[in-house]
Amino acid sequence: MSGKVYQPPKVWTWDQSSNAKFANINRPIAGATHDKELPIGEHPFQLHSLATPNGVKVTIMFEELLALGVKDAEYDAYIVDIQEGEQFGSDFVAINPNSKIPALIDRSGASPVKIFESGAILVYLAEKFGHFLPEEPAKRAEVMAWLMWQMGATPFLGGGFGHFYAYAPEKLEYPINRYAMEVKRQLDVLDKQLAHNAFIAGNEYSIADIAIWPWYGLLVQGKIYEAGDFLEVESYTNVLRWANQINQREGVKRGRIVNRVWGAENEKLSNRHCANDIDEVLAK
Repeated sequence: MSGKVYQPPKVWTWDQSSNAKFANINRPIAGATHDKELPIGEHPFQLHSLATPNGVKVTIMFEELLALGVKDAEYDAYIVDIQEGEQFGSDFVAINPNSKIPALIDRSGASPVKIFESGAILVYLAEKFGHFLPEEPAKRAEVMAWLMWQMGATPFLGGGFGHFYAYAPEKLEYPINRYAMEVKRQLDVLDKQLAHNAFIAGNEYSIADIAIWPWYGLLVQGKIYEAGDFLEVESYTNVLRWANQINQREGVKRGRIVNRVWGAENEKLSNRHCANDIDEVLAK
């Protein structure tokens, strides 16, 4: 550990000059910072998001539904530039008062339905269309348990390990060790579960897989935080098998590029309004 010792003040104050990544958009207060209208496309579902792991969950869900032939799941996906603080615009905050992507509006009914939190969106779409969430009580409970596991566990991966290992302005031994230990424990939980199951919640692909893959699947594939060697991800053979299997799904291949503005030209699509938008990108 470094020789620096931090003594917390009696009252915490906001240091707006912090040079940590994302410091310019993190703040201790909620609410809109500016007026901004959101665009409205032609489809019933209007998604405002970014291709972070949480955003990818929802675009994969839409593309999986469309792959099944669910035509009513057509959607418009608009990118939200979180680096520029677009998540603090008035219309966005009206959908999600927590100012985090993704945010969804369903305009298919008499009145618009606003949904935020990626897990809630997955459940909403699964229930609306009757796919990827079993009706049988025991199987449904298993899927919901693993979905809640992801929502509760991932902050240790992203906000904990990812922040201190990849984004913090200086490397600190204690927080990196603390969160690396927890992430490896979580990977071991998944590895043991997948040792006897084709998918996370059993032998059926579900919203549990859709929620967990963009975080832990990409982690063991070395596609987030560049921490594969550090975490020895190749030792989690069952998670790797599952991650590679999910990666080959057509809906996953299509959904993961939506609202993405980094990477190769055939891996990114800022906004999506129809299937052809994705087709053209994948053909590059």
